Amino acid sequence: MVKTYHTHILLKNQCGSTIIQTIDAPLPLVWSLIRQFDNPQAYKGFVKACSLLLGSGTEKGSVREVSLISGLPAKRSKERLDRLDDDLYIMEVSIIGGDHRLVNYKSTTSLHEILEEGKRCKTVVIESYVVDIPDGSSEEDTCLFADTIIGCNLKSLARITEKMFLDSQDF
Repeated sequence: MVKTYHTHILLKNQCGSTIIQTIDAPLPLVWSLIRQFDNPQAYKGFVKACSLLLGSGTEKGSVREVSLISGLPAKRSKERLDRLDDDLYIMEVSIIGGDHRLVNYKSTTSLHEILEEGKRCKTVVIESYVVDIPDGSSEEDTCLFADTIIGCNLKSLARITEKMFLDSQDF
C-alpha cells in the first residue's frame, strides 16, 4: 500500500512523512467524509470554513479556499484537487497558496480495508506528504508541524466515523 501510492521523491530542500490511522468503521463510511473536498471541516478540526473557487469539488483541478481557526500560524489556505479516485479510494491534494509556510505541499491519502473472516472490519487510512522546508526552519520542525496537523485530523476522522458507525448499529 505504502510503496504503491506513498513513495515521494524528495528534493534536498524538502521533507515528507507518512501517517497511518486504523479506524473501526467500514471503508465506504470513512471514504464518504474524506472525499468531500468541498467540506474538509466535516472532520478536520482546524478548518473553520471552506469555499469552492473552481470546479465541483469532485473533479481534478477543483480549487478550494480553506479558512483556518484562530491560533494557527495561518488564516487561510488555497488548495487544488489533483486526484479523486472513487474506485481505488485515493485523494491527492496540493496547496497552491495561502498565508502559511507550507510551500509546494502535496499530499496523498489512500484507504484500505482490513477483512476479518471475510467481512469488512476496519479501514486503514494512509496519508503521506512532501513539502518544502521553509527558510529558517529545520526538516524536523517542518515534519513535526505537518505530522501533528495530519495526526489530529486522522484521529478526528476516526472518532467521527467510529461514532457514526456505532450509531448506525443501534436498533
